[in-house]
Amino acid sequence: MTTATPADPGSPILVTGATGKQGGVTARRLLAGGWQVRALVRDLTAPAAAALAAAGARLVRGDLDDPASLPPAFDGAAAVFGIPPVAFGPAGLETDREAARGRALIDAAAAAGIEQVVFSTIASTSAASRGSEGKALIEEYLRDHIALPTVLRPVRFMTNYLGLGGIGIDGISHGVHRHLFPPHEPMQIIALEDIAEFAALAFADPARFAGRTLELAGDEPTPVEAAAAITEATGIPTRYEQITDAEAAALGHEIADTKKRWEAGHRWHADIEALRVIHPGLRTLADWLTESGAAAIRACLATT
Repeated sequence: MTTATPADPGSPILVTGATGKQGGVTARRLLAGGWQVRALVRDLTAPAAAALAAAGARLVRGDLDDPASLPPAFDGAAAVFGIPPVAFGPAGLETDREAARGRALIDAAAAAGIEQVVFSTIASTSAASRGSEGKALIEEYLRDHIALPTVLRPVRFMTNYLGLGGIGIDGISHGVHRHLFPPHEPMQIIALEDIAEFAALAFADPARFAGRTLELAGDEPTPVEAAAAITEATGIPTRYEQITDAEAAALGHEIADTKKRWEAGHRWHADIEALRVIHPGLRTLADWLTESGAAAIRACLATT
């Protein structure tokens, strides 16, 4: 029988995707909590990798498309934090390749004798999407091969408001935030820092989180309410505008399909109040704006 003991602070936690959003924030949260962090990166010289090293992480080169490169990164690690190893090709999302990357990560962890893996995928709805297929396969493989698996399923990131809006969706451009969501219906969102907090909680108490799947959100304003909150926090007038079906189709079939599924009532369903019992500091949009978001939005808009 596996004994669910906390990850040994003397042994590193391996973080994959460490130069990305979730991986980077989680690596820094673990470092702040006193854990050693080993960051799996493809390019040791990348600016984001260098910043992680400066923060105290040990960089190890590895590539999920090259399973033979992985054992040195996993050897001796106490646990693993993984994020969706999304793959894109000329035709768009490559589900089979994404699943293969996830299996490579899990196989490397199992071969190294690592019992705890916290994997962050994507929030679920009552109707599966093409973007969730690879992640579902990875989640199933994780449960079959790792003794102490925990799955985090975050909704839309609050930092998406920092996008430039150049692709016709997300971000703020000329005072307008455009997206596919109905303007006056709740839309769940989460701060990246809170994904990291739930990962840290799982590593600190594996027995509590082993085998659990947590749908993660921290707030659920309507898009119009969110725009008003951004206006108040930044002093920059911001309004919301929903894209049309034709605009969604022009952005790609995945966005068009998501808009159709959303309007059919297939929504994210995180239980925010229950999550707040687990993590009382769970951030609302107003919290995030006060903490860092408003300044970040102002900085982004100053460069556009």
